[in-house]
Amino acid sequence: MSIPSRRPLGRTGVEISPIGLGCMGMSDFYGKADDDASIALLNHALDAGVNFFDTADMYGPWTNEELVGRGLRPRRDEAVIATKFGVKRDASGGWLGIDGSPAYVRACCDASLKRLGVDTIDLYYQHRVDPSTPIEDTVGAMAELVAAGKVRFLGLSEATPDQIRRAHAVHPITALQTEYSLWSREPEEALLDTCRELGITFVAYSPLGRGFLTGAITSPDDFAPDDFRRNNPRFKGENFQRNLDLVRAVKSMAADKGVTPAQLALAWLLHQGEHVVAIPGTTKVSRFDENQAARAVTLSATELAFLDENLPVGAAKGGRY
Repeated sequence: MSIPSRRPLGRTGVEISPIGLGCMGMSDFYGKADDDASIALLNHALDAGVNFFDTADMYGPWTNEELVGRGLRPRRDEAVIATKFGVKRDASGGWLGIDGSPAYVRACCDASLKRLGVDTIDLYYQHRVDPSTPIEDTVGAMAELVAAGKVRFLGLSEATPDQIRRAHAVHPITALQTEYSLWSREPEEALLDTCRELGITFVAYSPLGRGFLTGAITSPDDFAPDDFRRNNPRFKGENFQRNLDLVRAVKSMAADKGVTPAQLALAWLLHQGEHVVAIPGTTKVSRFDENQAARAVTLSATELAFLDENLPVGAAKGGRY
């Protein structure tokens, strides 16, 4: 049975696409992109019935929110827009650290609203937890944004189960965003269960292993000179070659089922629970359509067991960052 076209967003009563669209790569990290093509893709996604779009203030930096706003504003009522704050970069893209102070929360929200050109942010995440600011203080300031009508729902990204519980005690957390895929299965150790228990949607970013699980990447030379994956531990040297072995298992099963490796990887993820959604990123309509077709891919218990055996927790070589 295929996956329905909507899944609940936490306990809000809002429903979102089980496979949304991550917009980061339209502006940053994966080489040069085309704004006009990206806006066309955003409209194509809306036409296809997809309503969940993910950005952040640090993508670009700052330019991705502007792009997403230009693309979605004319059809605002059709889109659930998620953005994030907390990772600081300078104008040249340099990293300046993490800030979860209440004053920074408020300033970032106002700036994101202006860049997006919307009155309200649907889902506002703390992008990374600030170790120098109690999460209760950060979420308390985020809750004030909800009370002011600037934000509808709150989220966290890359938070621990304890941090999630502490935040949830201050204000309901609607979504947790964390990397999760067949080669990044660490959330299965506690995060998925914590989210299920608290009624929190788990939003999987990089669900295709930063493109590796598509099977299209066979050499580090496949990356553009400014693609950040050139310096990612999983894409370098011996790690790269060992990780290719994991992809072979995905490609083998996909071929047997008559689907693409990307569709198999996304289908596997959606089989991990009704509270799980994915936000694969792309700049191409063809890849978007391919990803969306993963909802029609069903996996038997035997097939799921095969993937568990061949791509277990911790199988990927090298750190995620």
